Amino acid sequence: MGNHEIVIKGGTIVDGTGADQRSGDIGIDGGVITAVGGTLGGDRELDADGAIVTPGWVDVHTHYDGQAAWDDTLDPSFSNGVTSLVMGNCGVGFAPCPPGGEQTLIELMEGVEDIPGTALHEGVPWGAWETFPEYLDFLDERSYAMDIGAQIAHGSLRYHVMGERGVHNEDATAEDIAEMRRLVAEAVAAGAVGFSTSRTIFHRSLDGTAVPGTYATATELEQLVQGMADAGGAVFEAITSESIGDLVDFGGERFPQKHELDLLADISRSTGQKITFTTVQNRDRPQDWRKVLDFVTEQNAAGTKLYPQVASRPIGLLSSLEGYHAFMRRRSYLEIAHLPLAERAKAMRDPELKARILADDDIEPENPGSMESLYKALLARIPGMYLLAPVVDYEPTPDQSFTEIAAARGLDPVEAAYDHLCEGDGTNVSTMLGAGFVDRNLDAIHDMLTHPETITGLGDAGAHVKLICDGSAPSTQLTHWARDRHAGPKIPLEFLVEKQTRRNARLYGLTDRGTIEVGMRADLNVIDFENLSVGRPATHADLPAGGVRFLQPVTGYLATFVNGVQTRSDGADTGERPGRLIRNRS
Repeated sequence: MGNHEIVIKGGTIVDGTGADQRSGDIGIDGGVITAVGGTLGGDRELDADGAIVTPGWVDVHTHYDGQAAWDDTLDPSFSNGVTSLVMGNCGVGFAPCPPGGEQTLIELMEGVEDIPGTALHEGVPWGAWETFPEYLDFLDERSYAMDIGAQIAHGSLRYHVMGERGVHNEDATAEDIAEMRRLVAEAVAAGAVGFSTSRTIFHRSLDGTAVPGTYATATELEQLVQGMADAGGAVFEAITSESIGDLVDFGGERFPQKHELDLLADISRSTGQKITFTTVQNRDRPQDWRKVLDFVTEQNAAGTKLYPQVASRPIGLLSSLEGYHAFMRRRSYLEIAHLPLAERAKAMRDPELKARILADDDIEPENPGSMESLYKALLARIPGMYLLAPVVDYEPTPDQSFTEIAAARGLDPVEAAYDHLCEGDGTNVSTMLGAGFVDRNLDAIHDMLTHPETITGLGDAGAHVKLICDGSAPSTQLTHWARDRHAGPKIPLEFLVEKQTRRNARLYGLTDRGTIEVGMRADLNVIDFENLSVGRPATHADLPAGGVRFLQPVTGYLATFVNGVQTRSDGADTGERPGRLIRNRS
Protein backbone atom coordinates (compact mmCIF):
# COMPACT_ATOMS: atom_id res chain seq x y z
CA MET A 1 0.00 0.00 0.00
CA GLY A 2 1.04 3.65 -0.26
CA ASN A 3 1.90 5.98 2.52
CA HIS A 4 0.34 5.44 5.93
CA GLU A 5 -1.18 8.29 7.89
CA ILE A 6 1.47 7.86 10.60
CA VAL A 7 4.63 5.79 10.66
CA ILE A 8 6.78 5.19 13.73
CA LYS A 9 10.20 4.72 12.16
CA GLY A 10 13.07 2.47 13.14
CA GLY A 11 12.13 1.61 16.70
CA THR A 12 12.85 -1.59 18.59
CA ILE A 13 9.44 -3.23 18.74
CA VAL A 14 8.48 -5.02 21.97
CA ASP A 15 5.07 -6.11 20.77
CA GLY A 16 3.28 -7.29 23.93
CA THR A 17 3.01 -10.93 22.83
CA GLY A 18 6.15 -11.97 24.68
CA ALA A 19 8.00 -12.47 21.40
CA ASP A 20 11.60 -11.35 21.00
CA GLN A 21 12.08 -7.67 20.28
CA ARG A 22 12.82 -6.69 16.69
CA SER A 23 13.51 -3.55 14.70
CA GLY A 24 11.11 -2.11 12.16
CA ASP A 25 8.48 0.47 11.30
CA ILE A 26 4.85 0.62 12.44
CA GLY A 27 2.10 1.99 10.19
CA ILE A 28 -1.06 3.57 11.61
CA ASP A 29 -4.24 4.42 9.73
CA GLY A 30 -7.60 5.43 11.16
CA GLY A 31 -6.40 4.74 14.70
CA VAL A 32 -5.47 1.15 13.87
CA ILE A 33 -2.11 -0.56 13.35
CA THR A 34 -2.03 -1.45 9.65
CA ALA A 35 1.56 -2.61 9.18
CA VAL A 36 4.36 -3.89 11.40
CA GLY A 37 7.95 -4.36 10.32
CA GLY A 38 10.07 -3.47 7.33
CA THR A 39 10.48 0.03 5.96
CA LEU A 40 7.31 2.05 5.56
CA GLY A 41 6.41 5.51 4.30
CA GLY A 42 4.06 7.86 6.08
CA ASP A 43 2.40 11.22 5.65
CA ARG A 44 3.70 11.89 9.13
CA GLU A 45 6.77 10.10 10.43
CA LEU A 46 8.07 9.84 13.99
CA ASP A 47 11.71 8.88 14.42
CA ALA A 48 12.03 6.10 17.02
CA ASP A 49 15.62 5.09 16.26
CA GLY A 50 17.28 4.06 19.52
CA ALA A 51 13.94 3.79 21.36
CA ILE A 52 11.65 0.90 22.19
CA VAL A 53 8.06 0.86 20.98
CA THR A 54 5.54 -0.95 23.18
CA PRO A 55 1.77 -1.22 23.42
CA GLY A 56 0.28 1.36 25.78
CA TRP A 57 0.10 0.20 29.38
CA VAL A 58 -3.16 -1.25 30.69
CA ASP A 59 -3.55 -0.45 34.40
CA VAL A 60 -6.33 -2.49 36.01
CA HIS A 61 -6.08 -1.08 39.55
CA THR A 62 -6.81 2.65 39.79
CA HIS A 63 -9.11 4.92 41.80
CA TYR A 64 -10.05 7.78 39.49
CA ASP A 65 -13.80 7.49 40.26
CA GLY A 66 -13.92 11.07 41.53
CA GLN A 67 -11.03 12.57 39.58
CA ALA A 68 -12.58 11.47 36.28
CA ALA A 69 -15.40 13.92 36.99
CA TRP A 70 -13.14 16.99 36.91
CA ASP A 71 -9.87 15.98 35.23
CA ASP A 72 -9.30 14.85 31.65
CA THR A 73 -5.60 14.00 31.98
CA LEU A 74 -5.78 11.50 34.86
CA ASP A 75 -2.25 11.78 36.14
CA PRO A 76 -0.16 10.00 37.34
CA SER A 77 -1.30 7.45 34.75
CA PHE A 78 -1.06 9.94 31.88
CA SER A 79 2.64 10.70 32.39
CA ASN A 80 3.47 7.01 32.83
CA GLY A 81 2.31 5.71 29.46
CA VAL A 82 -1.06 4.28 30.53
CA THR A 83 -3.53 4.19 27.62
CA SER A 84 -6.33 2.12 29.21
CA LEU A 85 -7.30 1.86 32.87
CA VAL A 86 -9.88 0.33 35.19
CA MET A 87 -11.22 2.18 38.24
CA GLY A 88 -13.77 1.36 40.94
CA ASN A 89 -11.52 -1.10 42.77
CA CYS A 90 -11.56 -2.23 46.42
CA GLY A 91 -15.30 -1.81 46.95
CA VAL A 92 -15.38 2.01 46.87
CA GLY A 93 -16.91 4.26 44.24
CA PHE A 94 -19.48 6.96 43.65
CA ALA A 95 -22.34 5.12 41.97
CA PRO A 96 -25.04 4.29 42.64
CA CYS A 97 -25.50 7.34 44.86
CA PRO A 98 -28.87 8.00 46.49
CA PRO A 99 -29.99 11.64 46.59
CA GLY A 100 -28.20 13.35 49.46
CA GLY A 101 -25.90 10.37 49.95
CA GLU A 102 -22.72 11.98 48.69
CA GLN A 103 -21.31 12.78 52.16
CA THR A 104 -21.27 9.12 53.15
CA LEU A 105 -19.52 8.12 49.92
CA ILE A 106 -17.04 10.98 50.21
CA GLU A 107 -16.10 9.97 53.76
CA LEU A 108 -15.76 6.38 52.60
CA MET A 109 -13.45 7.33 49.74
CA GLU A 110 -11.47 9.75 51.92
CA GLY A 111 -10.96 7.14 54.61
CA VAL A 112 -10.09 4.24 52.31
CA GLU A 113 -8.22 5.97 49.51
CA ASP A 114 -6.95 9.17 51.18
CA ILE A 115 -8.46 11.50 48.57
CA PRO A 116 -9.24 14.87 50.19
CA GLY A 117 -12.92 15.25 50.96
CA THR A 118 -12.76 18.94 50.07
CA ALA A 119 -11.58 18.04 46.56
CA LEU A 120 -14.38 15.50 46.16
CA HIS A 121 -16.99 17.98 47.39
CA GLU A 122 -15.85 20.67 45.01
CA GLY A 123 -14.75 18.62 42.01
CA VAL A 124 -17.56 16.08 41.64
CA PRO A 125 -20.88 17.37 40.20
CA TRP A 126 -23.12 15.68 42.75
CA GLY A 127 -26.61 15.13 41.44
CA ALA A 128 -25.45 14.47 37.88
CA TRP A 129 -26.22 10.78 38.39
CA GLU A 130 -27.94 8.43 40.81
CA THR A 131 -27.72 4.99 39.19
CA PHE A 132 -24.61 3.31 37.86
CA PRO A 133 -25.83 3.45 34.23
CA GLU A 134 -26.31 7.21 34.71
CA TYR A 135 -22.75 7.48 36.04
CA LEU A 136 -21.46 5.68 32.94
CA ASP A 137 -23.47 8.02 30.73
CA PHE A 138 -21.88 10.99 32.52
CA LEU A 139 -18.39 9.58 31.88
CA ASP A 140 -19.33 8.78 28.29
CA GLU A 141 -19.97 12.46 27.60
CA ARG A 142 -16.38 13.33 28.54
CA SER A 143 -13.06 12.89 26.75
CA TYR A 144 -9.79 11.85 28.37
CA ALA A 145 -6.12 11.35 27.66
CA MET A 146 -6.74 7.58 27.82
CA ASP A 147 -9.59 5.07 27.80
CA ILE A 148 -11.27 4.36 31.14
CA GLY A 149 -13.40 1.47 32.38
CA ALA A 150 -15.46 1.52 35.58
CA GLN A 151 -16.49 -1.17 38.06
CA ILE A 152 -19.51 -1.02 40.37
CA ALA A 153 -18.36 -0.99 43.99
CA HIS A 154 -19.86 -3.03 46.82
CA GLY A 155 -19.67 -0.12 49.28
CA SER A 156 -21.81 2.30 47.27
CA LEU A 157 -24.12 -0.50 46.14
CA ARG A 158 -24.81 -1.65 49.69
CA TYR A 159 -25.38 1.91 50.87
CA HIS A 160 -27.80 2.58 48.02
CA VAL A 161 -29.88 -0.53 48.75
CA MET A 162 -29.59 -0.87 52.55
CA GLY A 163 -28.92 2.66 53.76
CA GLU A 164 -27.40 2.85 57.23
CA ARG A 165 -27.84 -0.91 57.70
CA GLY A 166 -25.43 -1.39 54.82
CA VAL A 167 -22.98 1.22 56.08
CA HIS A 168 -22.79 -0.50 59.46
CA ASN A 169 -22.31 -3.91 57.88
CA GLU A 170 -25.51 -5.53 59.09
CA ASP A 171 -26.36 -8.78 57.34
CA ALA A 172 -28.24 -8.29 54.09
CA THR A 173 -31.71 -9.80 53.85
CA ALA A 174 -32.79 -11.98 50.96
CA GLU A 175 -34.62 -8.96 49.53
CA ASP A 176 -31.50 -6.79 49.88
CA ILE A 177 -29.39 -9.36 48.09
CA ALA A 178 -31.90 -9.79 45.28
CA GLU A 179 -32.00 -6.04 44.67
CA MET A 180 -28.20 -5.74 44.76
CA ARG A 181 -27.90 -8.62 42.31
CA ARG A 182 -30.35 -6.85 40.00
CA LEU A 183 -28.36 -3.61 40.18
CA VAL A 184 -25.07 -5.39 39.46
CA ALA A 185 -26.65 -6.97 36.39
CA GLU A 186 -28.03 -3.58 35.36
CA ALA A 187 -24.58 -2.00 35.74
CA VAL A 188 -22.82 -4.71 33.72
CA ALA A 189 -25.47 -4.56 31.01
CA ALA A 190 -24.85 -0.80 30.81
CA GLY A 191 -21.10 -1.30 30.50
CA ALA A 192 -19.52 -1.85 33.92
CA VAL A 193 -16.37 -3.91 33.42
CA GLY A 194 -16.55 -5.45 36.87
CA PHE A 195 -17.77 -5.53 40.46
CA SER A 196 -15.42 -4.92 43.40
CA THR A 197 -15.38 -5.53 47.13
CA SER A 198 -13.13 -4.98 50.14
CA ARG A 199 -12.92 -7.55 52.94
CA THR A 200 -10.05 -6.05 54.95
CA ILE A 201 -10.62 -3.96 58.08
CA PHE A 202 -7.73 -1.72 57.02
CA HIS A 203 -10.19 -0.09 54.62
CA ARG A 204 -12.37 2.18 56.77
CA SER A 205 -14.48 5.27 56.42
CA LEU A 206 -13.41 8.44 58.21
CA ASP A 207 -15.40 7.49 61.30
CA GLY A 208 -13.52 4.20 61.54
CA THR A 209 -16.29 1.87 60.30
CA ALA A 210 -15.30 -0.83 57.83
CA VAL A 211 -16.27 -0.49 54.17
CA PRO A 212 -19.85 -1.68 53.55
CA GLY A 213 -19.58 -5.31 52.52
CA THR A 214 -16.41 -6.10 54.48
CA TYR A 215 -18.16 -8.90 56.38
CA ALA A 216 -20.59 -9.96 53.65
CA THR A 217 -21.69 -13.58 53.73
CA ALA A 218 -20.70 -16.09 51.07
CA THR A 219 -24.29 -16.03 49.85
CA GLU A 220 -24.28 -12.27 49.37
CA LEU A 221 -21.02 -12.27 47.45
CA GLU A 222 -21.93 -15.25 45.32
CA GLN A 223 -25.26 -13.71 44.38
CA LEU A 224 -23.72 -10.36 43.44
CA VAL A 225 -21.11 -12.02 41.27
CA GLN A 226 -23.92 -14.07 39.77
CA GLY A 227 -25.47 -10.72 38.88
CA MET A 228 -22.48 -10.10 36.61
CA ALA A 229 -23.08 -13.45 34.95
CA ASP A 230 -26.76 -12.58 34.48
CA ALA A 231 -25.71 -9.71 32.21
CA GLY A 232 -23.10 -11.62 30.23
CA GLY A 233 -20.10 -11.59 32.55
CA ALA A 234 -17.42 -9.25 33.89
CA VAL A 235 -14.56 -9.32 36.44
CA PHE A 236 -14.89 -9.65 40.22
CA GLU A 237 -12.11 -7.71 41.99
CA ALA A 238 -11.45 -8.16 45.71
CA ILE A 239 -9.03 -7.34 48.47
CA THR A 240 -9.51 -10.19 50.89
CA SER A 241 -9.27 -10.50 54.65
CA GLU A 242 -5.69 -11.18 55.85
CA SER A 243 -4.24 -10.45 52.40
CA ILE A 244 -2.21 -7.52 53.76
CA GLY A 245 -1.63 -8.95 57.26
CA ASP A 246 -3.37 -9.73 60.53
CA LEU A 247 -3.97 -6.02 61.30
CA VAL A 248 -4.00 -6.60 65.06
CA ASP A 249 -3.69 -2.84 65.63
CA PHE A 250 -7.06 -2.43 63.92
CA GLY A 251 -8.75 -5.19 65.90
CA GLY A 252 -7.68 -8.15 63.78
CA GLU A 253 -9.14 -9.51 60.55
CA ARG A 254 -12.33 -11.55 60.81
CA PHE A 255 -11.71 -14.26 58.20
CA PRO A 256 -8.56 -16.39 57.78
CA GLN A 257 -6.81 -16.65 54.44
CA LYS A 258 -7.96 -20.22 53.76
CA HIS A 259 -11.58 -19.16 54.20
CA GLU A 260 -11.08 -16.37 51.67
CA LEU A 261 -9.35 -18.53 49.08
CA ASP A 262 -11.98 -21.25 49.33
CA LEU A 263 -14.69 -18.59 49.02
CA LEU A 264 -13.20 -17.12 45.84
CA ALA A 265 -12.74 -20.54 44.28
CA ASP A 266 -16.32 -21.53 45.11
CA ILE A 267 -17.66 -18.29 43.62
CA SER A 268 -15.63 -18.73 40.45
CA ARG A 269 -16.88 -22.29 40.04
CA SER A 270 -20.53 -21.46 40.69
CA THR A 271 -20.66 -18.32 38.55
CA GLY A 272 -18.03 -18.93 35.88
CA GLN A 273 -16.63 -15.43 36.43
CA LYS A 274 -13.05 -14.20 36.46
CA ILE A 275 -11.78 -13.12 39.87
CA THR A 276 -8.71 -10.99 40.56
CA PHE A 277 -7.57 -10.35 44.13
CA THR A 278 -4.77 -8.63 46.02
CA THR A 279 -1.75 -10.84 46.66
CA VAL A 280 1.30 -9.42 48.43
CA GLN A 281 4.03 -10.51 50.80
CA ASN A 282 2.92 -9.27 54.22
CA ARG A 283 4.91 -8.93 57.43
CA ASP A 284 2.73 -11.19 59.57
CA ARG A 285 3.02 -14.25 57.35
CA PRO A 286 5.76 -13.47 54.83
CA GLN A 287 5.58 -16.83 53.04
CA ASP A 288 1.81 -17.15 52.69
CA TRP A 289 1.84 -15.69 49.19
CA ARG A 290 3.43 -18.95 48.08
CA LYS A 291 0.42 -20.86 49.43
CA VAL A 292 -1.87 -18.50 47.53
CA LEU A 293 -0.11 -19.12 44.23
CA ASP A 294 0.02 -22.88 44.80
CA PHE A 295 -3.71 -22.88 45.59
CA VAL A 296 -4.54 -20.87 42.49
CA THR A 297 -2.42 -23.08 40.26
CA GLU A 298 -4.24 -26.15 41.52
CA GLN A 299 -7.71 -24.61 41.33
CA ASN A 300 -7.25 -23.08 37.88
CA ALA A 301 -6.09 -26.42 36.53
CA ALA A 302 -9.49 -27.72 37.68
CA GLY A 303 -11.43 -24.94 35.96
CA THR A 304 -11.57 -21.85 38.20
CA LYS A 305 -10.62 -18.41 36.86
CA LEU A 306 -8.53 -16.90 39.64
CA TYR A 307 -6.01 -14.15 38.90
CA PRO A 308 -3.83 -13.11 41.86
CA GLN A 309 -3.03 -9.42 41.40
CA VAL A 310 0.52 -8.56 42.38
CA ALA A 311 2.59 -5.38 42.57
CA SER A 312 5.79 -4.85 40.63
CA ARG A 313 7.42 -2.94 43.49
CA PRO A 314 6.95 -2.82 47.28
CA ILE A 315 4.02 -0.82 48.59
CA GLY A 316 5.73 2.34 49.83
CA LEU A 317 4.16 4.52 52.53
CA LEU A 318 5.66 7.99 52.21
CA SER A 319 6.69 10.15 55.14
CA SER A 320 7.11 13.87 54.65
CA LEU A 321 6.20 17.18 56.25
CA GLU A 322 3.93 17.69 53.23
CA GLY A 323 2.14 14.43 53.87
CA TYR A 324 2.16 12.15 56.93
CA HIS A 325 4.91 11.59 59.47
CA ALA A 326 5.56 10.09 62.89
CA PHE A 327 5.40 13.41 64.78
CA MET A 328 2.32 14.93 63.18
CA ARG A 329 0.09 14.32 66.21
CA ARG A 330 2.61 15.49 68.83
CA ARG A 331 1.02 18.20 70.93
CA SER A 332 3.87 20.67 70.41
CA TYR A 333 4.06 19.96 66.68
CA LEU A 334 0.37 20.75 66.26
CA GLU A 335 1.13 24.24 67.59
CA ILE A 336 3.24 24.95 64.47
CA ALA A 337 1.48 22.68 61.95
CA HIS A 338 -0.24 25.70 60.36
CA LEU A 339 3.05 27.34 59.34
CA PRO A 340 4.15 27.35 55.70
CA LEU A 341 6.40 24.41 54.90
CA ALA A 342 9.82 26.08 54.98
CA GLU A 343 8.95 28.04 58.15
CA ARG A 344 7.69 24.89 59.81
CA ALA A 345 10.88 23.01 58.95
CA LYS A 346 12.98 25.86 60.33
CA ALA A 347 10.94 25.98 63.53
CA MET A 348 11.38 22.23 64.00
CA ARG A 349 15.16 22.62 63.84
CA ASP A 350 15.13 24.84 66.93
CA PRO A 351 16.79 22.67 69.61
CA GLU A 352 14.24 23.52 72.29
CA LEU A 353 11.21 22.77 70.11
CA LYS A 354 12.89 19.65 68.77
CA ALA A 355 13.35 18.33 72.30
CA ARG A 356 9.71 19.10 73.15
CA ILE A 357 8.36 17.36 70.05
CA LEU A 358 10.52 14.27 70.52
CA ALA A 359 9.41 13.93 74.15
CA ASP A 360 5.79 15.00 73.74
CA ASP A 361 2.62 12.94 73.88
CA ASP A 362 0.25 12.47 70.94
CA ILE A 363 -3.29 13.71 70.37
CA GLU A 364 -5.46 11.19 68.56
CA PRO A 365 -6.95 12.35 65.23
CA GLU A 366 -10.54 13.53 65.30
CA ASN A 367 -11.46 10.99 62.62
CA PRO A 368 -10.23 7.50 63.56
CA GLY A 369 -10.46 6.34 59.94
CA SER A 370 -8.21 9.13 58.68
CA MET A 371 -4.80 8.19 57.30
CA GLU A 372 -3.39 10.47 60.02
CA SER A 373 -3.90 7.48 62.30
CA LEU A 374 -0.89 5.88 60.62
CA TYR A 375 1.44 8.11 62.65
CA LYS A 376 1.86 5.29 65.15
CA ALA A 377 2.90 2.82 62.45
CA LEU A 378 5.26 5.36 60.91
CA LEU A 379 6.89 5.90 64.31
CA ALA A 380 7.22 2.19 65.03
CA ARG A 381 8.75 1.49 61.61
CA ILE A 382 11.32 4.31 61.61
CA PRO A 383 14.29 1.93 62.08
CA GLY A 384 13.36 0.19 58.84
CA MET A 385 12.47 3.29 56.83
CA TYR A 386 14.61 4.46 53.93
CA LEU A 387 15.60 7.76 52.39
CA LEU A 388 14.34 8.41 48.88
CA ALA A 389 17.03 9.55 46.49
CA PRO A 390 16.32 11.95 43.59
CA VAL A 391 15.99 8.86 41.38
CA VAL A 392 14.19 6.27 43.47
CA ASP A 393 15.55 2.76 44.00
CA TYR A 394 12.76 0.56 45.37
CA GLU A 395 15.28 -2.10 46.45
CA PRO A 396 17.52 0.12 48.61
CA THR A 397 20.65 -0.96 50.39
CA PRO A 398 20.80 -0.96 54.23
CA ASP A 399 22.97 2.17 54.37
CA GLN A 400 19.92 4.16 53.18
CA SER A 401 17.92 3.14 56.28
CA PHE A 402 17.53 5.30 59.35
CA THR A 403 19.04 2.52 61.43
CA GLU A 404 22.41 2.76 59.69
CA ILE A 405 22.25 6.51 59.18
CA ALA A 406 21.62 6.95 62.91
CA ALA A 407 24.42 4.57 63.85
CA ALA A 408 26.89 6.48 61.66
CA ARG A 409 25.90 9.76 63.35
CA GLY A 410 25.67 8.43 66.89
CA LEU A 411 21.91 9.11 67.06
CA ASP A 412 18.73 7.23 67.82
CA PRO A 413 16.88 6.30 64.58
CA VAL A 414 13.86 8.38 65.67
CA GLU A 415 16.04 11.48 66.03
CA ALA A 416 17.70 10.78 62.68
CA ALA A 417 14.26 10.55 61.06
CA TYR A 418 13.23 13.81 62.72
CA ASP A 419 16.33 15.61 61.45
CA HIS A 420 15.79 14.34 57.91
CA LEU A 421 12.15 15.39 57.99
CA CYS A 422 12.87 19.04 58.78
CA GLU A 423 16.12 19.40 56.89
CA GLY A 424 16.44 22.24 54.37
CA ASP A 425 13.15 23.45 52.95
CA GLY A 426 11.20 20.53 54.41
CA THR A 427 10.62 18.66 51.14
CA ASN A 428 12.59 15.52 52.04
CA VAL A 429 10.74 12.24 51.66
CA SER A 430 11.39 8.85 53.23
CA THR A 431 9.47 5.64 52.81
CA MET A 432 8.30 2.67 54.79
CA LEU A 433 8.65 -0.14 52.26
CA GLY A 434 6.01 -2.61 53.36
CA ALA A 435 4.40 -5.41 51.40
CA GLY A 436 6.96 -7.09 49.17
CA PHE A 437 10.08 -5.89 51.01
CA VAL A 438 9.79 -7.97 54.17
CA ASP A 439 13.08 -9.78 53.47
CA ARG A 440 14.85 -6.48 52.67
CA ASN A 441 14.98 -7.49 49.01
CA LEU A 442 12.50 -7.98 46.18
CA ASP A 443 12.99 -11.69 45.58
CA ALA A 444 9.38 -12.39 46.58
CA ILE A 445 8.07 -9.79 44.13
CA HIS A 446 10.31 -11.27 41.43
CA ASP A 447 8.73 -14.68 41.94
CA MET A 448 5.19 -13.27 42.09
CA LEU A 449 5.69 -11.20 38.95
CA THR A 450 7.07 -14.10 36.94
CA HIS A 451 4.44 -16.59 38.11
CA PRO A 452 2.22 -17.67 35.18
CA GLU A 453 -1.07 -17.22 37.06
CA THR A 454 -0.60 -13.62 38.24
CA ILE A 455 -1.50 -10.26 36.74
CA THR A 456 0.21 -6.93 37.41
CA GLY A 457 -1.57 -4.15 39.29
CA LEU A 458 -2.01 -2.59 42.75
CA GLY A 459 -0.54 0.79 41.76
CA ASP A 460 -3.61 2.61 43.18
CA ALA A 461 -3.19 5.53 40.76
CA GLY A 462 -5.45 8.38 41.77
CA ALA A 463 -5.64 7.30 45.43
CA HIS A 464 -3.61 7.67 48.64
CA VAL A 465 -2.51 10.99 47.24
CA LYS A 466 -0.38 12.02 50.26
CA LEU A 467 0.68 8.54 51.39
CA ILE A 468 1.48 6.33 48.39
CA CYS A 469 2.77 7.25 44.96
CA ASP A 470 2.77 3.91 43.16
CA GLY A 471 0.91 4.96 40.00
CA SER A 472 4.33 5.13 38.35
CA ALA A 473 4.82 1.38 38.76
CA PRO A 474 4.36 0.66 35.01
CA SER A 475 7.50 2.76 34.47
CA THR A 476 9.62 1.63 37.42
CA GLN A 477 9.08 -2.02 36.63
CA LEU A 478 10.94 -1.43 33.37
CA THR A 479 13.79 0.53 34.93
CA HIS A 480 14.20 -1.79 37.90
CA TRP A 481 13.44 -5.27 36.63
CA ALA A 482 14.62 -5.07 33.04
CA ARG A 483 17.55 -2.63 33.38
CA ASP A 484 18.90 -1.66 36.81
CA ARG A 485 18.39 -4.40 39.37
CA HIS A 486 21.57 -5.19 41.30
CA ALA A 487 20.33 -7.43 44.15
CA GLY A 488 19.19 -10.44 42.15
CA PRO A 489 17.97 -11.70 38.78
CA LYS A 490 16.31 -9.33 36.33
CA ILE A 491 13.20 -10.02 34.24
CA PRO A 492 13.18 -9.91 30.44
CA LEU A 493 11.73 -6.73 28.97
CA GLU A 494 9.47 -8.72 26.66
CA PHE A 495 7.90 -10.54 29.61
CA LEU A 496 7.26 -7.35 31.58
CA VAL A 497 5.65 -5.63 28.60
CA GLU A 498 3.33 -8.56 27.86
CA LYS A 499 2.26 -8.69 31.50
CA GLN A 500 1.41 -4.94 31.59
CA THR A 501 -0.37 -4.94 28.23
CA ARG A 502 -1.91 -8.02 26.65
CA ARG A 503 -2.43 -10.00 29.83
CA ASN A 504 -4.19 -7.17 31.67
CA ALA A 505 -6.23 -6.24 28.60
CA ARG A 506 -7.46 -9.79 28.08
CA LEU A 507 -8.44 -10.13 31.74
CA TYR A 508 -11.02 -7.40 31.19
CA GLY A 509 -12.08 -8.66 27.77
CA LEU A 510 -10.25 -5.94 25.83
CA THR A 511 -9.29 -7.91 22.75
CA ASP A 512 -8.67 -4.91 20.49
CA ARG A 513 -5.56 -3.61 22.29
CA GLY A 514 -2.49 -4.72 24.21
CA THR A 515 -0.29 -5.90 21.33
CA ILE A 516 1.46 -4.38 18.33
CA GLU A 517 -0.18 -6.41 15.60
CA VAL A 518 -2.03 -5.55 12.42
CA GLY A 519 -5.67 -4.79 13.19
CA MET A 520 -5.11 -3.74 16.80
CA ARG A 521 -5.78 -0.28 18.19
CA ALA A 522 -2.81 2.04 17.89
CA ASP A 523 -2.27 2.47 21.63
CA LEU A 524 1.51 2.83 21.77
CA ASN A 525 4.46 4.12 23.78
CA VAL A 526 7.78 5.21 22.30
CA ILE A 527 10.31 5.08 25.13
CA ASP A 528 13.95 6.10 25.49
CA PHE A 529 14.56 2.98 27.54
CA GLU A 530 18.17 3.75 28.42
CA ASN A 531 17.20 7.11 29.91
CA LEU A 532 13.80 6.22 31.36
CA SER A 533 13.75 7.59 34.91
CA VAL A 534 11.27 8.03 37.77
CA GLY A 535 12.16 10.63 40.37
CA ARG A 536 11.41 11.25 44.03
CA PRO A 537 7.75 12.15 44.74
CA ALA A 538 7.00 15.85 45.04
CA THR A 539 3.80 17.56 46.13
CA HIS A 540 1.47 19.51 43.86
CA ALA A 541 -1.47 21.58 45.14
CA ASP A 542 -3.51 20.95 42.00
CA LEU A 543 -6.59 19.14 43.26
CA PRO A 544 -9.92 20.97 43.62
CA ALA A 545 -10.07 23.26 46.67
CA GLY A 546 -6.27 23.37 46.69
CA GLY A 547 -5.88 19.73 47.64
CA VAL A 548 -2.31 18.43 47.74
CA ARG A 549 -1.01 15.23 46.18
CA PHE A 550 2.33 13.54 45.50
CA LEU A 551 3.39 12.97 41.89
CA GLN A 552 6.64 11.53 40.60
CA PRO A 553 8.52 13.24 37.77
CA VAL A 554 9.04 10.85 34.85
CA THR A 555 11.42 11.27 31.91
CA GLY A 556 11.96 9.01 28.92
CA TYR A 557 8.53 8.81 27.26
CA LEU A 558 9.14 10.22 23.79
CA ALA A 559 5.56 9.67 22.60
CA THR A 560 2.29 8.09 23.66
CA PHE A 561 -0.54 7.33 21.24
CA VAL A 562 -4.15 6.50 22.12
CA ASN A 563 -6.27 5.17 19.28
CA GLY A 564 -3.73 6.56 16.82
CA VAL A 565 -3.73 10.07 18.32
CA GLN A 566 -0.55 11.36 19.96
CA THR A 567 -1.30 12.47 23.51
CA ARG A 568 2.26 13.08 24.74
CA SER A 569 5.41 14.30 22.99
CA ASP A 570 8.82 14.32 24.70
CA GLY A 571 7.17 14.14 28.10
CA ALA A 572 4.69 16.95 27.43
CA ASP A 573 0.93 16.95 27.00
CA THR A 574 -0.13 17.51 23.38
CA GLY A 575 -3.62 18.57 24.47
CA GLU A 576 -5.30 15.76 22.53
CA ARG A 577 -8.04 13.84 24.33
CA PRO A 578 -8.93 10.73 22.30
CA GLY A 579 -9.74 8.60 25.35
CA ARG A 580 -13.30 7.44 25.90
CA LEU A 581 -15.31 5.29 28.28
CA ILE A 582 -14.77 1.57 27.86
CA ARG A 583 -18.07 -0.28 28.06
CA ASN A 584 -18.21 -3.97 28.84
CA ARG A 585 -18.52 -5.98 25.64
CA SER A 586 -19.76 -9.25 27.09
